[in-house]
Amino acid sequence: MVARCEETSAVHRGEEPVATKLQRIAEKARQEPSLRFNNLFYLMNDELLRGCFQGLNKNAAAGIDKVTKEKYAEDLDTNLANLLERLHKMAYIPQPVRRTYIPKPGSDKLRPLGVTCLEDKLVQAGLVRILEAVYEQDFIEDSYGFRPERSCHQALRALNVTIEKGLVNYIAEADIKGFFNNMDQSWIMKFLEHRIGDKLVLRMVKRFLKAGIVEDGELLASDEGAPQGGSISPLISSIYLHYALDLWFEKVFRKSCTGFARLIRFADDFVVCFQNAGDAERFSEELVKRLGKFNLEVEPTKTKVIKFGRFAAKNAATKGEKPETFDFLGFTHYCGTKRDGTGFRVKRKTASKKFTAKLAAFKEWLMEARTMKTKELWEVAKAKLRGHYAYYGVTDNSEGIRRFAHEAENLLFKWLNRRGKRGYLSWEKFGRMLELFPLPVSRIMVSMY
Repeated sequence: MVARCEETSAVHRGEEPVATKLQRIAEKARQEPSLRFNNLFYLMNDELLRGCFQGLNKNAAAGIDKVTKEKYAEDLDTNLANLLERLHKMAYIPQPVRRTYIPKPGSDKLRPLGVTCLEDKLVQAGLVRILEAVYEQDFIEDSYGFRPERSCHQALRALNVTIEKGLVNYIAEADIKGFFNNMDQSWIMKFLEHRIGDKLVLRMVKRFLKAGIVEDGELLASDEGAPQGGSISPLISSIYLHYALDLWFEKVFRKSCTGFARLIRFADDFVVCFQNAGDAERFSEELVKRLGKFNLEVEPTKTKVIKFGRFAAKNAATKGEKPETFDFLGFTHYCGTKRDGTGFRVKRKTASKKFTAKLAAFKEWLMEARTMKTKELWEVAKAKLRGHYAYYGVTDNSEGIRRFAHEAENLLFKWLNRRGKRGYLSWEKFGRMLELFPLPVSRIMVSMY
C-alpha cells in the first residue's frame, strides 16, 4: 500500500521561506520513496511566483494574449494577487499554445515552435519547482536531461569513463519517434499519481496538457504529448522516461544481463553500454516491446548495436578495418589511441549533421542580420562563436571547432562584402579587421577527464 503524506500542511508555516519548505519535501521524498504527497499546491504562493517571474526571459516572445514581461511588471503586485486568487479557486484556465514554424537549419523541413502566455509560463515554472523537489530524489543517476546542475557534458563524461574504464564491448543506440509529441497523456497522469496525491496539482497539470494549440488562427486539440514551449514539458518528459525506460532498465533488464550494462540518457537521447553481445541484442528487441506499452515507437533505421571499445578497436585493426562509430548529443564517438599512440581512448568530433546544421543556422542569421550595424553584428557573431566553442569545444574536437571557425569567417566575409559595392571588402581589409577586432579563438573548453 502506498504511504500518504500530510506533513506539508500550511498551518503555522506562513513565515517559512518556500525554499525551506521545498527542501523539507525533498528530504521526505528521499527518505520515503513510496510516499505520496497530498498537500503541495499551497506552495503556489506570492513568494514562489515572484521568484519565477524574475527568472523569466524578458525577451521571450508573447503568447496569444500578447502580454510581455515588461507589461506584466508594470503592476506586478496586483497581477500576482489576481493570479493567485484564480489559482486557489481553481478558476485558472491555461491558454492555448501559439504554434509557429521556423526553418530547420541545414534542412528543407520546418520545426514547430510553441509560445505560451506569460501567466502560463509563471504557473508552469511554479509547478516545476514543486514537482522537482519530489522527483529529483527519484530519478536515476544516469538521467541527465533538463535537471538542475546537470548537463550534456556530464553525460558525455560519464559515457567516456564507462567505455574507457569499464568492460564495454558493445553500444546499443535507439531513437524514439517524435517522443515529445507522442507521450500518452493518460500515462503521464498515472506516473504523476505514483508520487503526487494533491488533486489540485494533478488537475492543474492536466489542464496544461489539454490547453490546446492555436495555429493559423485555428484552435487544435492537444490530446497527446506535453505542452510545447513550456517549462513543464521537459520535466514531464523526464518523469515519463523515468517510469517507461529507466526503472525498467535498472530494476528488471540490467539484473537479467550476463555481463556489465549501463544506460546513459539525456532527455530522449540515450545509449546503452554492454559487455556481452547477447545482452545488447536482447535489449534492442525488448526495448521495442517495453516502449510500445507506453505508446512510444522506436525508429528502426536509427536503432542498432555496434561493436565498440578497446577490444573492438583491436579486432578491427587485425582485419585492416576501422571500428564502427556512434552519435550521441551532437558528437560522433570513435575508437582512438592516447597521444603517445599506445592505449585505447574514446574520442569524439562534431557529428557531420550537427556541423552542417550549425553552419546553416549561422548563415541564416547572417542573411537576416544584413541591415544590422557592423559593430553590433560583429558582437553577436562573437557571442555565437563563443557559444559554439562552449558546447563543442571538448577533448579531442579541436579540428571540429577549428573548421567551424574557418567556415564562419568565410561566411562573415561573404555577407559583409554584400553590404557595399561589389568587391569593396577585400580579404586584405578583412584580415586587418580581424586583427583590430579579433574573433574568439577556437579552443577546448571542456575536459572529458
